[in-house]
Amino acid sequence: MRPWILAETNYAYTKQNPYQAAVLPLGATEPHNLHLPYGTDVFEGQTVGEKICEEAHRRGAHVVLLPTIPYGTETNMRGLPLAMNVNPSTLFRFVTDLVESLADSGIQKLLLLNSHGGNEMKPLLRELAGKTPVHIFLCNWYKIFADEYGNIFDAPEDHAGEMETSFALAYFPHLVARDEGGRLLADDGATARSRFEAVNRGWVSLTRPWRLLTTNTGSGNPHAATAEKGEAMMRLVVDRLAAFLVDLAASPLDEKFPFDPHTGEAEDEE
Repeated sequence: MRPWILAETNYAYTKQNPYQAAVLPLGATEPHNLHLPYGTDVFEGQTVGEKICEEAHRRGAHVVLLPTIPYGTETNMRGLPLAMNVNPSTLFRFVTDLVESLADSGIQKLLLLNSHGGNEMKPLLRELAGKTPVHIFLCNWYKIFADEYGNIFDAPEDHAGEMETSFALAYFPHLVARDEGGRLLADDGATARSRFEAVNRGWVSLTRPWRLLTTNTGSGNPHAATAEKGEAMMRLVVDRLAAFLVDLAASPLDEKFPFDPHTGEAEDEE
């Protein structure tokens, strides 16, 4: 039994060892180019969650990893087979029910660990603010190493490219498809440009229809991926997020939480 994973833990343990904080991974079920499994976002969220909670537990924090939600918002992948959509309002309602369960259990600190770009969860945090005793934090884990991205990977990506393929090669390589010559069974992840320059420059945004944007749902070239790159990325993710969980678990729920209790106080005169 790994006591930082709720699905493996029993009531005998939880009765005697209350948790200080919970982590809820949010995944999705969707195609990832031709070579990665539909459950890529699920496997990523579960793997990151297990590793950060294990490290936080090793450092003395009583944190628990909740089972990963395997479905996410796929409205921009309509027209692609078996992209299993959950509308944002449905996902928000589902997560809200889980937040209420945590509150009933006396857990008042929650990290939403998001693995899927289509899961825009910040509006839910705003909606629940002040309505629940649970303090909710949000992390899109794939963004937290942006400052080091270029030191690990050769090129940027949006979906099923070098970064996600490196993750898969490191942690679920048996699910990465290859052709008879051993090359990744994937295209180069090229994407279509908008006819509007304001969209191409990021001045204007839209929800992109993925079947028109990409050839096989990949956005970003996966062919430079290696397991070593995935492991290097994971070391950064674990170091940064485990440290956060340790601090979160230890922090008192006082009237200034989550802010520094000394913020705004005048310094003592010598």
